[in-house]
Amino acid sequence: MISEDPDSPGMFWLEHEQAIALHHEDVFAAFTTAAGLCRWLAVDAQIDATDGGLIVLAWDRGWKSTTTIAILEFDSDGRITWDWQAASSDIHAPLYWQVLPSVENGSIVRLRQGPFRDTHDSLLLMAEEAQYWTFYLCNLRGVLEAKHDMRAVRPL
Repeated sequence: MISEDPDSPGMFWLEHEQAIALHHEDVFAAFTTAAGLCRWLAVDAQIDATDGGLIVLAWDRGWKSTTTIAILEFDSDGRITWDWQAASSDIHAPLYWQVLPSVENGSIVRLRQGPFRDTHDSLLLMAEEAQYWTFYLCNLRGVLEAKHDMRAVRPL
């Protein structure tokens, strides 16, 4: 979903919500531990899960292709904010992750990314990020609920 910031016209946010049938602490570990990140996102990872800490994601086993992400906010109750560069550009579009307990579903993962400006290039980046995070949130659910990693079928 895309929403316009009511306080800043012309600024847009990308929003995703995914229910996952697993305890919220187990789901949150997928964002805050190296083992968790490797299950659904990267090939390997290192993480210092603290405010101001870093996440280093390896996209290959030899650590030749990596992404370093600053943790802007960490709350052990289920919130972490990553300083993300949108679609490998120079535009910073932080990822605000929140994992909430849900009686009916187990957990709800909420992602809010942005803001993105109302320009052609920025909106194209937002569309690319929407596609990227739709795939990876679906993969997160598949890995945690059914132990099915879509990256094995659609490699990194």
